[in-house]
Amino acid sequence: MQHYFSSDFKLGILGGGQLGKMLLYETRKYDISTTVLDPSAEAPCRIACNEFIQGDLMDFDTVYNFGKKVDVLTFEIEAVNVAALEKLEAEGKTVYPSAATLKQIQNKGKQKVFYKEQGIPTAAFQQFATKAALISAITNKEVSLPFVWKCTEGGYDGMGVSVIREEKALAKLPDAECIAEDLIDFKNELAVIVVRNAGGEVKTYPVVEMEFHPEANQVEYVICPARISDDIAAKARAVAQKVSESFKHVGVLAVEMFQTQDDEILVNEVAPRTHNSGHFSIEGSYTNQFEQHLRSVLNLPLGDTATKAGAVMVNLVGAEGHTGQVAYENIEKIMALPGVTPHIYGKRETRPFRKMGHVTIVNEDIYEARRIAGEVKRLIKVVSS
Repeated sequence: MQHYFSSDFKLGILGGGQLGKMLLYETRKYDISTTVLDPSAEAPCRIACNEFIQGDLMDFDTVYNFGKKVDVLTFEIEAVNVAALEKLEAEGKTVYPSAATLKQIQNKGKQKVFYKEQGIPTAAFQQFATKAALISAITNKEVSLPFVWKCTEGGYDGMGVSVIREEKALAKLPDAECIAEDLIDFKNELAVIVVRNAGGEVKTYPVVEMEFHPEANQVEYVICPARISDDIAAKARAVAQKVSESFKHVGVLAVEMFQTQDDEILVNEVAPRTHNSGHFSIEGSYTNQFEQHLRSVLNLPLGDTATKAGAVMVNLVGAEGHTGQVAYENIEKIMALPGVTPHIYGKRETRPFRKMGHVTIVNEDIYEARRIAGEVKRLIKVVSS
């Protein structure tokens, strides 16, 4: 076995945002040396890694040369140069999740086709190379309104997704490759974090329920365990495990799903990395998703995914109408509430709906945790000073 701890071993992380910063809590716990690449000199990771390199994650040479310097390479964001990862793998470098997994997931059109080929339940969809092709399909009654429009590449945090209810909404859409997906009448939006190590050991976390902001299309609350029946929870975990087996990913995979009115489970999309829907695990689980990602990419035994108590995560996003130096209004008031732990991501500048942090509320009673979460949401404001 390779010596990872208190040694010259180097873990490379592509992306220096908050997900990388939270992964670094775990590398520091185990005394694993880390090198991070990110385009921003102000990246949250810069304060916690052993070496920070500023550079473009989409530039072939930058990513390739960075990968040559480390022993194992992973990422905290999908927008990285896949061709560089492929070359590194061809030269024997360990990259987890693999370039092939990332390539399959990076493009939402390819991702949806993959589900269809693998027999994974998902909403019906059509793919279009251009905006003109989509408009033509609507004119010819091949696509009917309403539907969900998704840009196949580059979308995140609700960007690149729109519900199209009337034709005039098409004017605002960019001219890009896209998919038109059936609008699902769902009871719940659910997610399951699946973790798989290089040896093939697989574990799933309990199903979480997600409540979204109606305008920003961002998750406001993540509730664990989801307030659903044991049968639905078992079905969702089984579907998530099938998705994991199909992708043969190594690392953490977040599987977002719909529970329909008929109690079917449909896969919405996945992320091949630690994810917002798993942040509850830092305080709520025996082994959090970041430690699991570290264990999995280093092919170490996976930890216990059970939760210690009910946990609700509240996203802290920049308030509308505020841009500039960040200030967290009423943070001392939420810290006085029972079971509350704030996480501040280290971004100095706020702007509307930018993810600036999150708060976890842990309580034996999930309904009480959700009530306190509502109080947290009401009290704390992320504003400019």
